This record gives sequence, structure tokens and C-alpha cells, in this order.
Amino acid sequence: MTKFFQTFTAALLATGMMAPAMAGARPMTAQDLANLKRMGSVSVSPDEKWAVFDVTETDADSYERSSALYLLDIETDNAVPVPIADTAGKSEHSPAFAPNGRLYYLSDASGSEQLWHARITAGEQVGNPVQASDLKADIAGFKLSPTGEKIVLWGDIAKDCPTFGCEKDGNRAEPGPGTGREYDELFIRHWSSWETPGNYSRIFAFDLKNGKLTGDGAALDGDLVGDSPSKPFGGGEEIAWVPGEDGVFFALRIADRNEPKSTNIDIYGAKTNGSGTVNYTDGNEATDTLPAFSSDGEWLAWAAMERPGYESDRLVVKLRKQGSDESDAIALTEDWDRSVGSITWTPDDKYLVVTAQDVLDHPAFAVEVATGKVTRLTGSGNVGTTIPLQDGSLLYTMNSLQAPTDLYRRAADGSVRQLTNINGAELAEIDKVEIERFSFAGANGDTVWGQIIKPEGVPGELPMAFLVHGGPQGSFGNSWSTRWNPKVMAAQGYAAVTIDFHGSVGYGQEFTDSINQDWGGKPLEDLKLGYAAALETDPQIDGDRACALGGSYGGYMMNWIAGNWPDRFDCLINHAGVFDLRSMALSTEELWFDQWEHGGNWWTRPNPEKWNPVNHIGNWKTPTLFIHGEKDFRIPYTQSIMPFTVAQEMEIPSKLLIYPDENHWVLKGKNSVQWYRTVFDWMDKWTATDGQDSEGQ
Repeated sequence: MTKFFQTFTAALLATGMMAPAMAGARPMTAQDLANLKRMGSVSVSPDEKWAVFDVTETDADSYERSSALYLLDIETDNAVPVPIADTAGKSEHSPAFAPNGRLYYLSDASGSEQLWHARITAGEQVGNPVQASDLKADIAGFKLSPTGEKIVLWGDIAKDCPTFGCEKDGNRAEPGPGTGREYDELFIRHWSSWETPGNYSRIFAFDLKNGKLTGDGAALDGDLVGDSPSKPFGGGEEIAWVPGEDGVFFALRIADRNEPKSTNIDIYGAKTNGSGTVNYTDGNEATDTLPAFSSDGEWLAWAAMERPGYESDRLVVKLRKQGSDESDAIALTEDWDRSVGSITWTPDDKYLVVTAQDVLDHPAFAVEVATGKVTRLTGSGNVGTTIPLQDGSLLYTMNSLQAPTDLYRRAADGSVRQLTNINGAELAEIDKVEIERFSFAGANGDTVWGQIIKPEGVPGELPMAFLVHGGPQGSFGNSWSTRWNPKVMAAQGYAAVTIDFHGSVGYGQEFTDSINQDWGGKPLEDLKLGYAAALETDPQIDGDRACALGGSYGGYMMNWIAGNWPDRFDCLINHAGVFDLRSMALSTEELWFDQWEHGGNWWTRPNPEKWNPVNHIGNWKTPTLFIHGEKDFRIPYTQSIMPFTVAQEMEIPSKLLIYPDENHWVLKGKNSVQWYRTVFDWMDKWTATDGQDSEGQ
């Protein structure tokens, strides 16, 4: 990781953290996207002088990734991060300071994911890192108690295993002696892997002595059977220590035959010896998550949805005084029509700092506990981690369409200072892009927002890359993506156009809800109107040379456009899109999503074929590239094989790119470079000015 330290230092300027644009700057490439460094978890020292964060680097030749820890003086302007934990060929990540200043983190240096610690004094590592655990199972995450005398760990552990790891994983689906798996209830698979019934994400509490785990630990799930943190994406944000350290609160989804149809995540509390497990949100059958205690332990804050079965319902901040009933909880942000994504208390317990999607940004907000008043704290961009400090300032991570994640500090007076620029040297060599927001009257006359991202200062007409986001309750906002990245699209000489159609987030819950049972209705109308609005907004865009691209729901929309807007685009690119709603309904894993979006089980829907793309293949004629991962269990890869078969049989120019080692997303470095190369080749072929764009139309 020494190259990171060298390039970081080279990028620093005496006047600030931003490296200057270089005269010989060049367009960004897919290799750049795969190789740019990625900031991960951040922790602040007890005296608030230092921050530690992990950075993941990618080898330029092998695309293998590893991470290391860096220490930064957050009080000094232009401070340079110092490497403090970096084992060659291994990864150190997820740092967290204990109150005594000892730094804990996870590392695979021993051959498995275990807990380690190091002493940090006066901005330097003192002594060699020490392995703090030697458990049979990999540690997926940890959370220190307020005094640092206890710790909770979580990982995949057999339910019948009393310790953190046993010789057997408890998998009831493999009775042997053959290789067959047996299941008698759903889930049989989830996201990207076949389920292991009997094995769950479980939390154990341990005492710490001289920085090391003691004893066998105590499981906190009691008689509960389920995953905590929840799968597949839950983490430490779903776990909170009671300030008195005698208990832990955690979010858990019960694993039973109803699990594939349930969004009922509840918040439970248990003593650190594993006794006294209580459900604190039993009255709500929708999602409850993100527990966070005030520093005095008087109040519990959390985020709650209202409608069972709807994964994109609004998350409202609730407050409950210790010792009170669930019915006495206060819906603090009930009158604020945004859905919170994180919750953190300020040190004085007067405010909650939350994040939420807002139009095309994902800022941080302060919510006054006494009144519920909401104040936006950050400007344009996508805020991730937030750490309120004692002096009233806010440390936070943020990225944007222009650059990956870096660390920032907002002072109490509102002034902002960028603390890191971990890709400064690399970005200085890459052309910037121009970004313009625009709005227009969409379906029902509602205001709809879009963006145009194009190369900076490039003359002449530009073909259009028309990007349709997934979700469908999502947004192509002002954020950096390591997968679908508009800046890389624009760097190839395209004007990338994004439209936040009906169903997108950041515009109020009614707008988000409006796509329900209307997948091919208002969203397509918005896309048509947004296409026209983009051409009116920017005359440089050549509307006669355009390709549309989308993944997941965006891929569904590619199939829908092929049959219902077939004369508009020169080519389509469909990543993991739904082609046949019936087979999707009967083969996807999280049934709650499909059943909520379309009105119940397939055989009970009033008009199940209304928005089914398979019924419009007679209109297909647009050259289409289909892409899918074989490990995609959300939208099984046959959803791309079927339309590819149709296109081939109809002699429509088409190509199929299948990844045996990817899921719903393309995550591996080499695969990402191949993905973009294939996509760009397809776009270039059909938007060329030499007549090729009309081939096959």
C-alpha cells in the first residue's frame, strides 16, 4: 500500500487538498474506474484529534484488491495520512477507537477474518499490531461498548453452536451422502448464494481484557431464529450498545416460512450474558431498524416503516423514552417527507444527524430532538458516514459524480473543509465532466428531474447515452458509482442523460409509491418527456444517435422500450432486466418485492400481463446487448437468456454477456473492465456516423 502514501503525498498542495487539473488530462477509462482507491470505514479518536480510515487499492495488472488503515490529523490543514496497519497481501479494515485510545480493526492476516488492535499515541502507531481473537468462524463485524471493556462480534454461525464457530455449520439442507440439497421451506436462495438453513448471522458479546477477547462469549439471539444484522446488506448500523453497557439492541428478521414475504425487521434487546431477550417493536409488522441511544441512555431513536411488505416505504425517525411503552413513541420526522438512511446523535443529545435522498443529492441533515425541525447541513453530493464532534463540527464522507469518496469536516459555523483527496493524483490526470440539472413536467404534470453529464469543453454534437436507473425506487443522482458510472460514459464522447422518473426516491413518498402496479406507465411517459427535455436543454446532444442502458428495473425498461418505444434508440443495453413477469414472480427470492410491486401472487393479480414485456416482442427491432450474472438470484439469469433467444430467432442484432462469478452486480475488477469494453463497443457500433447506426433497424 506504500504507493497510496506516495501518490497521496504527491497530490497535496500547500493551498489545499485538491490537485490541479493537468494540461495533458485525458478521458476517464474503465480501467481508471476499477483502479481508483476506495475509502471505507472511518473512526475518530476519543480526543477527536485523529481519524482512521481504511482504503482499498486494486492491483493494476491482476485487479486483486486489498485494504489498509491510515491515520489522519483532522485538526491540521493539509495533513497527510500515515499508514498504520498494512500487511502485504492482506486486508485491514473496519477501524474503531476504544475510549482508551486503542484502535481495533479486522484483518485476514492470520488466514481468517479476526479482531486485531494497535496502540496509537501522538499520531503514531506504537508497537506491532496484536491479534485480539482466534475464533473458529470469520468475524463479519464488531462494535465496541461505550467504555471499551466489552465488544459484540457477528458472523455466520450455526444456530446450534453455543460458541462463535463450531466444526459444523449446522446446514440442515445437506443430509448426505450425496451432493443433493433438501429444502422444506423458502428461502432456498438469497441474493447471490443458496441458503444454509441452520446457519445465521448471529451476535455474540465478549469481555475485553488487555485488548483481547476473554471467554467463549454469549449469543444474544436467545431463542430467536433469524439474521442479525439482517441479510444481505445489514451491518453495524443495526446494532446499538445501551450506554450502561448491560445490554445491546439489535435489528433482526425472523427466519421462518414467511421470511421471503416479510419486511418485518424488529429491534430486540438482550443483556450481555445472553439473557432477557425482548422485542421492543413488536407492535409494528413493517421494518424497524437503525437503533441509536442518546449518550445518557434516556432515549432510543430508530427508523420505522409503516406498511408491511414494502421495502421502499418511508423510514421515519422515532423516539422512545427508556421504560415507556412502544405506543408512546414519538414519530419525530413524521411531517418531513423524506426517508432517513442513517441516524447519529450529537454529543449534547440535542440533535440527530441523519442522511436522506433529497432530489438529486443525498445530504446530511440535523433533526432537533425537541421539535423535529430539520436543517440541511451539507451541499451537493452523496453523504455516507457522519460523525458529530464535541465542538459542534461534523466529520463526514462524501462522493459525487465527479469523484469517489473523501473525508470532509463541516465546522459549527457551516464552513466546510475537505480533509482528504485520496485519488487526487489520479483525478488530476482525468478530464472533468460538465453536469447540468434540468426539470420538466412529467406524467400527470408532476415535476421530474434529470441530469446531463458530458465531456467538458468538447465541441460538436454528442450522441446520447440514455441511462435508466434500477430499484425502481432509486435515483441516478449526484453520487459516485463503481458500477454504473455516468462520468465514464461521458468520457467516451457521449452525453449521458439520466431521468428520475415516477417511482424515484428523494421527491416524497407519494412520488415513490406512484410506480406501484404501474411499471410500464408513468415511468415510460417520464422517460419520453425527459428525452425531449434533454434535447431542448442542451442543443449539443444529437437525438438521432442514442443508446438506452439500464440494469435491474432499468433492464426491465429496456425490454419494455423495445416493445413500446421501438423507433427511438439505435441500440439497447439490458443488464439483469426482467423479461417475463410471470417467471420472475415464481423464481425470484425476496417475494415481498415482486408481490408488493405488482399486487400479490401472480395468480391473484387482477391484470398480471398488463406490464409484461414478453407480450410485446412482436414490435422488437432494436439491436440489444444482454448482460447477466449467473449468481443473480434476485433476477435469475434466464431473464436475459429468454430475450436473447427471442432476438436471435427474430434475427435482430444481439449479443449475450454472461458472468459465471457475478451476482446482480458486476463487482470484480477484470469483469468491470470487460463489462465497459463490451458496452462501449456496442454503443459505438450503433451510434457511428458512417451509417452503421441504421443497421438492423
